[in-house]
Amino acid sequence: MERSIKRGEGAILWSIKQISGVFVFVLIIVHIIVNHLVAPTGLLSYDDVLAYLGNPWIASMETIFLVTVCGHSLLGVRSVVLDLNPGQTVVLWMDRILFIIGIGSVIYGVWLTTVIMAR
Repeated sequence: MERSIKRGEGAILWSIKQISGVFVFVLIIVHIIVNHLVAPTGLLSYDDVLAYLGNPWIASMETIFLVTVCGHSLLGVRSVVLDLNPGQTVVLWMDRILFIIGIGSVIYGVWLTTVIMAR
């Protein structure tokens, strides 16, 4: 069976999507273990979250998790839309909109992490 590359999705974006999927898997396991299995009640309280994010290594890991999840999910959405075989104009606008959503999400998440770390 011959496989063809989707129009608009090259090897670099495909590779980024695959590699980020592995990172998402590893980071979600760490996130679940720390936030739900280590916590005495199964969920961190607000004070626990403040103490948890007070550690710069943890805050960095959570920020990397945010960036990875945003990138992976938006590349996935892009891939699904490409399956519909849209025109070049639609792809161009979709790329712009997804980029703005991704940048906005990461900026908000980094800002929120920074605010929580400052408490």
